[in-house]
Amino acid sequence: MSRAGFVTLVGRPNAGKSTLLNHLVGTKLAIVSPKPQSTRDRVVGILIHAEAQIVLFDTPGLLEPRYDLHRSMRRAALEAIADADLILYLVDGLSDPQQREPLDRVAGLTSPPRAPVLTVVTKADQLSPDHRARWLGEEADVLLISAATSEGIAGLLDVVAGRLPESPFLYPVDDVSTQQTRFFASEFVREAVFEQLEDEVPYGVAVEIEEFREERTPVYVRAVMHVERDSQKRILIGSGGSRIRAIGQAARPRIEALIDRPVYLDLWVKVLSNWRRNPVALRRLGYQLPEDLDR
Repeated sequence: MSRAGFVTLVGRPNAGKSTLLNHLVGTKLAIVSPKPQSTRDRVVGILIHAEAQIVLFDTPGLLEPRYDLHRSMRRAALEAIADADLILYLVDGLSDPQQREPLDRVAGLTSPPRAPVLTVVTKADQLSPDHRARWLGEEADVLLISAATSEGIAGLLDVVAGRLPESPFLYPVDDVSTQQTRFFASEFVREAVFEQLEDEVPYGVAVEIEEFREERTPVYVRAVMHVERDSQKRILIGSGGSRIRAIGQAARPRIEALIDRPVYLDLWVKVLSNWRRNPVALRRLGYQLPEDLDR
């Protein structure tokens, strides 16, 4: 009998959730950045292992919200926890095992999640033998993995597949995600912004795909990078347009690799004042806030 179900990856920012999703699916879907809080919404990846279809949810890092965008990110993470058949609680292996907080506390849950929780300790390739032993000694139900070296990945997949409910596959076997290509196109542009710019500027950028014309060759993609202030707009464009060209040169090959077709990426920058703290602007950009659940 086949198995299928939803597996949510949760944890603090920079625990390695997006890196693990990309590694498991075998395709770049999620933004990967050394800067924390780069994931803003649920990212879905699908794979098949040992007659089980595993539907993975990458989620924003769990944090205490400081403004409306953070509240939207927290909502996305908590909804993915509620939707899960199995939760993988990712913990940065470089942290102190004795300081590890339970998922309930990190997520601010008032009661334990419905789904079982498996603790997955990441970055195992960077751990000393003593640090590794300390993690394994903390509790029995801990898996050490490294997406960089594939250590522990096969064992993790075996455990996940075995814990999913018996079910026919939920999606066609060739699907790698349930999300539209334009969503990933916007994410790849935003990833390039995180790579090109420092400090606070990348966090003030939201990307909106205004046009995605697949009937054209090359595929025409018009993307608008929304910023909060004119000063950020000048930084994003750069001297003589140098920065915006560099962003496009970094993002375009990633979109092409995903759709396996040449792409013409047309980038623009617009000011959407204070959008991170503006519920109307956030909803326009596709973000949902906790109070939207009541609508």
